[in-house]
Amino acid sequence: MNLFSYGILNDLLAKMKSFPLLSSFKTILIFHNLMLMLLLAGTITTGSGNCNSMVAPALLNWKTTLNDKSRKLLQSWVGPDPCNNWTGIACNNKSFVISINLDRFRLRGTLDHFNISSLTSLQSLNLSNNQLTGPIPFRLGELCSLESLDLSSNRFNGRIPPSLGNLTRLHYLSLHDNALFGLVPTELGGPNSGLVDLRLSANHLTGPIPSSFENFTRIERLHLHTNYLTGSILSKLGNPETLIDLSLYYNRLTGLIPSSLGNYSKLVTLYLHQNQLSGSIPPALGKIKTLVDLALSVNNLTGSFPEELNNLTGKLETLWLASNKLTGRLPARICDRGSLRIFSANNNSFSGMLPSTIRNCSRLLRLRIDGNQITGNVSDAFGVYDDLEYVDLSYNKLYGKVSNNWARCRSLMALKMSNNNFSGVIPDNLGDSDQLQEIDLASNLLTGEIPISLGRLNSLIYLFLHDNRLRGSIPREFGKLLNLGTLNLAKNALTGAIPSEIGDCSRLRILNFSGNYLRDVIPIKLMRLAELQVLDLADNSIIGGLPLEFGKLKRLETLNISHNNLTGSIPSTFIDLSSLITIDISYNELEGRVPNIHIFQLAPFEAIENNKGLCGDIIGISECRLNKKHNSKNTMALRILIIVPTMCFLFVMITGILFIRLSKEKKIEPQESVNISPFAIWSYDGKMVYESIIEAVENFNSNHIIGFGGCGTVYGAELPTGEVVAVKKFNMLEDDELLNVKSFENEIRALTEIRHLNIVKLYGFCSHPRHMFLVYEFINGGTLRTILNDVEKAIEFNWFKRVHAIKGVADALSYMHHDCLQPIIHRDLSSSNILFDLEYIPHLSDFGTAKFLKAGSSNWTSFAGTYGYCAPGMKLKPM
Repeated sequence: MNLFSYGILNDLLAKMKSFPLLSSFKTILIFHNLMLMLLLAGTITTGSGNCNSMVAPALLNWKTTLNDKSRKLLQSWVGPDPCNNWTGIACNNKSFVISINLDRFRLRGTLDHFNISSLTSLQSLNLSNNQLTGPIPFRLGELCSLESLDLSSNRFNGRIPPSLGNLTRLHYLSLHDNALFGLVPTELGGPNSGLVDLRLSANHLTGPIPSSFENFTRIERLHLHTNYLTGSILSKLGNPETLIDLSLYYNRLTGLIPSSLGNYSKLVTLYLHQNQLSGSIPPALGKIKTLVDLALSVNNLTGSFPEELNNLTGKLETLWLASNKLTGRLPARICDRGSLRIFSANNNSFSGMLPSTIRNCSRLLRLRIDGNQITGNVSDAFGVYDDLEYVDLSYNKLYGKVSNNWARCRSLMALKMSNNNFSGVIPDNLGDSDQLQEIDLASNLLTGEIPISLGRLNSLIYLFLHDNRLRGSIPREFGKLLNLGTLNLAKNALTGAIPSEIGDCSRLRILNFSGNYLRDVIPIKLMRLAELQVLDLADNSIIGGLPLEFGKLKRLETLNISHNNLTGSIPSTFIDLSSLITIDISYNELEGRVPNIHIFQLAPFEAIENNKGLCGDIIGISECRLNKKHNSKNTMALRILIIVPTMCFLFVMITGILFIRLSKEKKIEPQESVNISPFAIWSYDGKMVYESIIEAVENFNSNHIIGFGGCGTVYGAELPTGEVVAVKKFNMLEDDELLNVKSFENEIRALTEIRHLNIVKLYGFCSHPRHMFLVYEFINGGTLRTILNDVEKAIEFNWFKRVHAIKGVADALSYMHHDCLQPIIHRDLSSSNILFDLEYIPHLSDFGTAKFLKAGSSNWTSFAGTYGYCAPGMKLKPM
């Protein structure tokens, strides 16, 4: 109470003495106390107002640390009162700030300058789905009134503050989808914690699950997935009477699945997939009658599926068992009550018959049992499923007919039944499934003709019918499949001509008609398939010559036209097939000169043999004879004109080099030899390095090839020092010489001006009349393309490694765009140009098409790079 208030009280007491009713001392004392309480209440309210008034400066000061766009989004934050219509601010009836909700405001900044201590009344703080960085403030643990804290989907890094364990009123904590690392604080758990919902997923957290988590008394949802957690799963994770959602997938957890999880009677979701768990599936899980989602896939689980888990059929909607080592039979009563929607048991060793109850799965959405040893006649095993979108029965021992019921599944997008023993014909009504995007019936015993009704499947992208016993002609109606990307009809008994209408399938990338009895010529219209990457017409009876328009297939990587009756010469337009990696033209009647391009230079003789009369500078075939009209005297004169000046030049150059070396030998004192990398003296003795490289690759022998590029070939070279390098040799072609020299110079300029962890290092280069090559560090983990195309490597290249790879490439591009004196645009970012070392650290390579931008002015670029990978809007876009 201040002096002013005290003076008012004394004046009131003096006036009271003039009133008889208030003249007694007791009455005066009671009145005095009442007034004192009122004044004190006023003082408290005033004091609270002063405390609340500190909130506005704290928020306004934090606002100034954000970027310009963020400040504009918070333009309503003005004045001294946050409760006066400030965006995202909520107050109670006493004008205290109790909630800050800035979800999805795209704010950029940190919390470093956020005066958290002023928010003593705050009950809810939601800054999720922004772009905030830096550490999470330790002082958040001082907000003792906080009940909900959501900082998810930002870029916070550092460790989780243990001080958050002091927030005993906190019931919701979400820090998922950030870059937090380190151990999970044990302080977050324990009997005094009020946490009901804890979400720490999608970070970089390591170590075991804290043992204190056993003591959670109120926990309902516990999300720790997509981290690097190790160790075993605790036998107890909170209160078995409250936990309903447990997500531990995408970690490195080991050991057994605890049988004690069967005591969690209210558990609805149990996600343990993508770990390293071993042992058998605990039968005790069958006691959880409430379970709706059970995911155990991609672990090392063994044994059979417990009979007790058939008790879960009442509510179970998703069951994931894929990619384990499970044996025995599939769950017999998997669809007793028809609740199952997703069943995935692929890539195990299940055997026996398909469960009869599968026909009752009326709500089935996705079914995968591929990669097992399941047997039996399944002609009538499947019903009609209105919601079914994906079914894969491939790689089993199933037999019978392809059911007509599949066409009645109106939502079906993928039907995969390859590598079984299905027989009979392909159902004609399959062409009525207008949602189908993939049909794979390959490697069966199917007979009859290919239904022309399949030409009505406008959504079809993949069609695999190879390795069957199909006969008849290829339907011309396939030309209407404008979304078709892959068409494989190989190894059948198809006859007739290749329909020219196939040339209308503008998105076709893979076309394989090999191993049939096709006749007639190669339709010129096929040369309109600008997206085509693989063309295989081998082992047929195709006649005629190769169309001159072959050069239009700019993206073609694999060409196999062997074992046909093709005649004539190889078109000169083959020189335009810059993406070609493998070729086979053997066993035809081709003749004439083989184009002098790298694909033929590198091809084995078996890819060219058994033709009528091919010649050229290729090992295994004869040289082409000179035209007899050339006069021998003119030829001799031409040789003299070339040889004499060259010899004179070499004489002068050698004399100069000897003079320089003799001069240096007089000046340089002898030094003790040391073992250093040859590239440390590249500029001093380039000849030594050059000779070492030529010797290491055996004069660019094909045995040392490790990759191909648009302008050259990449070799692996082990130098005498034991150091391994990558050598990119540029093609020396007359027509492309200027282009290749430009690419050669571009790479040198780019890689000598930049240094970054995620950009391949250039050790040196050589511009020689015979060889033009660059020498890089050797990255031994393969390209992104090779990893993704290898099933085992793709599985090993998991979510965490992919996220790190994306970050690495993004860092490299950001460095090139923003941290170089002259910004560099790569212009050919493709899966073939991203290399990995054994730790899956990405390295950006191939800067042949890179462009240097001029600061302060408009920059334009025409198309460059690999087709299919160019960035949208790349053409004619000012930078």
